[in-house]
Amino acid sequence: MFKKVVSVIALGAALNPSLVFGADDARSSIHIEANIPTQQFHVQPRDPEFGKDEYMYYNPITYKFTSLRHTYDVKNTDGSVHAYIENANETGAIHLTNGVDVVSLRAIFNGVPLDNRPQEVVDDATSTPGTQAEMRVVVANSPTRPLSAGMYNADFTVIFDAVPRNNP
Repeated sequence: MFKKVVSVIALGAALNPSLVFGADDARSSIHIEANIPTQQFHVQPRDPEFGKDEYMYYNPITYKFTSLRHTYDVKNTDGSVHAYIENANETGAIHLTNGVDVVSLRAIFNGVPLDNRPQEVVDDATSTPGTQAEMRVVVANSPTRPLSAGMYNADFTVIFDAVPRNNP
């Protein structure tokens, strides 16, 4: 009797292998991206993860936030590089908010405060061979009182333009 039961189980496993192997499935999803800049123009952060999940630390005693800093590689062999904040207002204020309180931030690229107007951030002579420039995000006006608790968020996009040189 025992031999018949074992042979029926073995026969069932042979006819339906998914019953035997299905319990031990393992999967691994992999997403790969690669960005190869052109030889003529690029502005890209040194760390490709920069800007995805940044964090500004808050000191509850002084009401101050830390700033963000990151180095970018910049090159435009045909002229200068200009930058602006997409959909910004004329002051360039970026709102860090929890829905109740708002803290104004400023983005500064290579020492130039950014706003809604394209302006030169790397000149022609510097950008032609390629250079490094620093992006900083700082608090524009430090809070003078405690802020309400909660998760504060800000999203903004900086646009970099390759501006051709003027050859008279």
